[in-house]
Amino acid sequence: MPSYLLRVQLEDRPGRLGSLAVALGSVGADILSLDVVERSAGFAIDDLVVELPAGSMPDALITAAENLTGVYVDSIRPHTGLLEAHRELELIDHVAAATGRAARLQVLAEEAAPVLRVGWCTVLRATASGVERLAGSHGAPETHLPSAPWLPLQHAQTLNGTADWVPQLWRDMDTTLAAAPLGDHDTAVLLGRPGGPGFRPSEVARLGYLAGIVATILR
Repeated sequence: MPSYLLRVQLEDRPGRLGSLAVALGSVGADILSLDVVERSAGFAIDDLVVELPAGSMPDALITAAENLTGVYVDSIRPHTGLLEAHRELELIDHVAAATGRAARLQVLAEEAAPVLRVGWCTVLRATASGVERLAGSHGAPETHLPSAPWLPLQHAQTLNGTADWVPQLWRDMDTTLAAAPLGDHDTAVLLGRPGGPGFRPSEVARLGYLAGIVATILR
C-alpha cells in the first residue's frame, strides 16, 4: 500500500489529535508513525506517516483532515517507506564508524536526508575558484553551483530559494533550502526539499545541532 508523509498544523488541545486520527481512518488511512515537529502557543505542527489502500487518492487525506475545525494540511508527499530507520543518534554512530573524512561526509549526506525528512542533502565547501561538492545523498542534484554567496555561514538558517545563485531547476521545483556550517564556516550541509514545505525553526535548529556534533567527530 502507498504511504505518505502528511504535515499538519492543528490546535494544541486535548482530543484534537484523536479526532484527526478518526477522520483519517474514515477514508481508510492507517497511521504508521507520528512526530511532533514543533509546538507553539496554541498550535502544533505534526508529521504523520500514513498508508492508504491501493487505488485511494491522497487528496482524500487532505479533505478528511481539513474538514475538522482548527486543522490545516501544510503538505503531503510520498513517503520513502523508511520508518525512522535512521534517527539522530544512529546517524552520529554511523558517521563515527566510517573510515576517513570523505566516507564520513557521504554517510552524513545519505542518512541526513531521511532523518531530517528532506528530498536531498549535500555537503559543500567554498573555495577560491567556486563551490566544491564534497558529498551528496541519493537524488541530490548534480548541478554545479558557480557561487554560494551565503558562505561563509555562521549558524544554521533557511536560505532564499528564489535568489539569483539558486539554479533555475531548483526554483522551478519550488525547492525550499536550509544550511548549517560544518566545522569551519566555509563548509556547510545544504538541505533541499523540492515542493516544500518550508523549514520550521525547530527543523533548522535540529540541523544545526546535528551538524555541530558531526563537525566535532570530523575534527
